[in-house]
Amino acid sequence: MLLAIGRRGTPRKLGVAGEEQEKVVYRLIDAEQYRGMHVLVVGGGDSAAEAALSIAAERGTTVTISCRGDEIFTRPKDKNRQQLKQGVESKKLTVYVNANVKEIGTDRVTLIYEGKEIEMKNDAVIVCAGGTLPTPMLKEIGVMVETYYGTAMAK
Repeated sequence: MLLAIGRRGTPRKLGVAGEEQEKVVYRLIDAEQYRGMHVLVVGGGDSAAEAALSIAAERGTTVTISCRGDEIFTRPKDKNRQQLKQGVESKKLTVYVNANVKEIGTDRVTLIYEGKEIEMKNDAVIVCAGGTLPTPMLKEIGVMVETYYGTAMAK
């Protein structure tokens, strides 16, 4: 028997004030809906890179990426990494590495970067910080779970 539950699981939350607002989402559906807006993308992998690049291609957008570590230029695929660097160089994107979201307001967002608070105008937040798998629930119902190289396999 095989149980396939996908890799996303439940979106990982930031645990910050304001995260419950409707303007905070956990995946990009349509970049065009952010046209002309100030958008913060949170995350350091391919999902965050691709979301930020798609939104930055929309007319009139201001896109900022916030990443807890410095992996934004190492974790994504080479193609995404190169496009991110080009986006920063052409000023289509602003990237804050080693930064944390402190608070999400109705029209602003606050980051902690290099020990200082940075407040910026904000209309939308897209959190691309992975997900948590329902491993405890699976074990509770008797499904044996083994993890191989970041992917969970149940027996």
